Amino acid sequence: MRNPLSEKIVTIKPSGIRKFFDIVNEMDDAISLGVGEPDFDTPWHIRDEGIYSLEKGRTFYTSNSGLKELKVEICNYLKRRYDLEYDPSHEVIVTVGGSEAIDIALRTMIDPGDEVLIPQPSYVSYEPCAVLADAHPVIINLKEENEFRLTAQELRDAITDKTKILILPFPNNPTGAVMERKDLEAIAEVILEKDLFVISDEIYSELTYGRDHVSITQIPGMKERTILINGFSKAYAMTGWRLGYACGPRLILDQMLKIHQFAIMCAPTTSQYAAVEAMKNGDRDVQEMREAYNQRRRYLMYAFREMGLPCFEPYGAFYVFPCIKQFGLTSDEFAIRFLQEEKVAVVPGTAFGECGEGYIRISYAYSLENLKVAIGRLADFVKRLKEERER
Repeated sequence: MRNPLSEKIVTIKPSGIRKFFDIVNEMDDAISLGVGEPDFDTPWHIRDEGIYSLEKGRTFYTSNSGLKELKVEICNYLKRRYDLEYDPSHEVIVTVGGSEAIDIALRTMIDPGDEVLIPQPSYVSYEPCAVLADAHPVIINLKEENEFRLTAQELRDAITDKTKILILPFPNNPTGAVMERKDLEAIAEVILEKDLFVISDEIYSELTYGRDHVSITQIPGMKERTILINGFSKAYAMTGWRLGYACGPRLILDQMLKIHQFAIMCAPTTSQYAAVEAMKNGDRDVQEMREAYNQRRRYLMYAFREMGLPCFEPYGAFYVFPCIKQFGLTSDEFAIRFLQEEKVAVVPGTAFGECGEGYIRISYAYSLENLKVAIGRLADFVKRLKEERER
């Protein structure tokens, strides 16, 4: 029988995050710190709006690009937060999560052989989506000594005549790194000089600590060449509602909408009505969740110092990325032993790119109580590994 599989899809590796998530689900008494999913329930007033939409029989398709009321509220939000103006009729598409927006943006903008610059460590979907779009992914290895930020020189060094798109993943998963305005201004100068485009994934924009999020679209000349991607999963604890959005120039979004029409039709109607309520009245919920995350973040940084585990201090998202190089184990070996010996799941840094070797990702989107138990086990594990090295 002829091989039914595409050579391209066979070359793509499964997610390293899900591997450990699946293992921990089969273990009794295990604690998972691996999945980036808020432990909060979707705020009740948002759920209630979704329920009300069902009770009112609002179960039909919306416009392909999304419910008009939601697109208006997205534009109102971006104006309120960042003084950005988008046309809700032509410059916004509501998608099935931010991941769909990444996928269709790449497929819309890429011709075979175009190069896409992907700073790593970063979200696991960027590189596979680039490959599926027939792009050549070019990896930029971010460095801890630069606080895992992308520098203008690193960007310039990676550009060739085939470079078309830079994916900008900040606040960053897995490192928690953020880019400040001065960083983005330096990046923008290179992008404008080299005539590149940007896909800016800002899904964690509401989760920054002590530093306000700055979007590259706020830098002069960048809004016209950037697809801004965001969503509701992280800020509003709406992961299962599967809702995101893309904003950008009409020239690009009109073509993105074609793929969305044929592959998806429209995002879930119930989720869209709930998201209208989130956009209108969810600011307090976001603030309360952000304060809880920040408390957990500060606890983890203190705990790491106490156990002698080096860790760059993150100012965004809800992840820490401690360095485990001192133990002479690979990231995968460390994570597997920790899971087997202490029944706690973390994610090897290599799940986010080869330059993640020597690190693990810990999510603090879990209760402080669970974190304290898990970190207590980590302290025991670290002590044991140190003793092994000293023998």
